[in-house]
Amino acid sequence: MMGSSKGQITNLQAAVILVNYILAAGILTLPRTSVEKVQTPDVWITVILGGIIAMIVGLIIVKLNQRFPEKTFYQYSQEIVGKWMGGFLSLLIIGYFFTLSAYEVRTMAEVTGLFLLEGTPTWAIILPFMWIGLYLIIGGINTIARLFEIIFPITIVIFLLVAFLSLGIFELDNLRPVLGLGIIPVLKGIKTTALAFLGSEIMLLLVAFMQKPEKAVKVVLVGVFIPLLFYVITVVMVIGALSIDGVVTSTWPTLELMRSFEIPGLIFERFESLLLVIWIMQIFTTFTITYYAAALGLAQLFKKKIHPFVYGLVPIIYVIAMVPKNINDLFKLGDMVGNVALVLFAVLPVTLLLVSSMRGGKA
Repeated sequence: MMGSSKGQITNLQAAVILVNYILAAGILTLPRTSVEKVQTPDVWITVILGGIIAMIVGLIIVKLNQRFPEKTFYQYSQEIVGKWMGGFLSLLIIGYFFTLSAYEVRTMAEVTGLFLLEGTPTWAIILPFMWIGLYLIIGGINTIARLFEIIFPITIVIFLLVAFLSLGIFELDNLRPVLGLGIIPVLKGIKTTALAFLGSEIMLLLVAFMQKPEKAVKVVLVGVFIPLLFYVITVVMVIGALSIDGVVTSTWPTLELMRSFEIPGLIFERFESLLLVIWIMQIFTTFTITYYAAALGLAQLFKKKIHPFVYGLVPIIYVIAMVPKNINDLFKLGDMVGNVALVLFAVLPVTLLLVSSMRGGKA
């Protein structure tokens, strides 16, 4: 039924995978990237609009998938647009997934090298991370989903704790005036915030594995809504504490926020390491699910077993991860991946849905 895949996942697991996938580098960088574009304290409105766009994209993807029960995008794209075109589109999406995987792994190495393992060579951080990911992926989608379920509650508890602790340096005035410069600046940042919600595209694969694919709409809405809450809290807290000017000058504003408050009398004073723990787990989840998505795509496209592709992608992901020379190159790679994703996942699913509707595919 599923080619080379193992087992099925519950709706809860599908939602947890989606949440974990979306919450990756965004928590650390979103406040800065969005403030640079919007330049007013209304970034939180932009974040909400970005989230709504992501929900719409997710719903279109789900509707497309539900027309082809138990098939992933790699399998049904050829039915819609023919073998060659379908194969080409699948290869594009596979390329996107493993490039994103490499980007995540390199971002993780940069931040870990900066805050935790100073002076450690990048390759020495990337390789162990990749081997652990490889070990997880060999177990198939069920194993991945179970690990995500463990990571998810830990993330929520630590995140809320850290957000709550930063209330001490929060200044409401930094968020005023609301819409002081009108709606135009808010709209300028929509592309940036919509990119932070990239992740709905994983539903191109997940719906095929779900025990109850008819509930996929609910999964997308919940799966995007939870990161939306996280992002709004993060942006409000960071701008409230550091102000607009403080956010723009910092590479990792969320970590700066953690560094700027201390609670005397506590044994534990470096709160940014708490945030880094959950953040590294989130990066790991995004890395593994995109890596798996690429390997699964190759396996289904060439109708072979998945394992050779899982191993074969290791050097490719490693090489791409090592290409950026510095943090600016890395951010450029991230922008490039984001732009490709906007075209691929905003345009492609709508087009395919229209074509398959006109051809009268299975409803």
